[in-house]
Amino acid sequence: MSGQAISSPWKKAPDRRSERNLKQEAVLAAAARVFAERGYHRASLDEVAQILNVTKPTLYYYFKNKEAMLFACIQHGLDTLEAAGEAMPDAEETTGLDRLVAYLKRYAGINETDFGRCAVRISDAELSDTSRKKVRRVKTEIDRKLRELISNGIADGSIAPSDPKITAFALAGALNSIGHWHQRDTELAGQKMIEEYIALLVNGLAPRRK
Repeated sequence: MSGQAISSPWKKAPDRRSERNLKQEAVLAAAARVFAERGYHRASLDEVAQILNVTKPTLYYYFKNKEAMLFACIQHGLDTLEAAGEAMPDAEETTGLDRLVAYLKRYAGINETDFGRCAVRISDAELSDTSRKKVRRVKTEIDRKLRELISNGIADGSIAPSDPKITAFALAGALNSIGHWHQRDTELAGQKMIEEYIALLVNGLAPRRK
């Protein structure tokens, strides 16, 4: 065929994949907002579709069902928490308590997001056995990181002696509660609230002065 080149209305494969990924991320963000605000059973995929200005059947192009969408939201929130544990200050220049506080601030900040709220507000009991096992593996890694930071602080003397397991449970429970009670756009500004909240928690970790 000769003559003027024909411009195809179909995008090339890499462009189609990129566009699909962007749309899937948008679906996930909208779903996390609805799940976090409404809970799993009260959440409606019609609400998710309405946020995105699409029809409900469009959502099934990206996630096969509501449970798959919930799993992806919880997984995303927990993966972000796990990643926060890998980006810590240099151990040679800071104390164990300094590194723990840095991690707790990241932890609390993530719990302020829709994904974080979704991960702490909705029980993984809503998930299938396979999905629940995956989620619990990530939760185990987050708990392991907390215990490690606490143990390192105890070892260098910047944290008072305690059982790292119990301390980790107490700190995680306190920070997870932020996702339950703190509402966006209230008089309690997020960062200021996080700073004061963590200060109250870590003051009990400081070594006792004789």
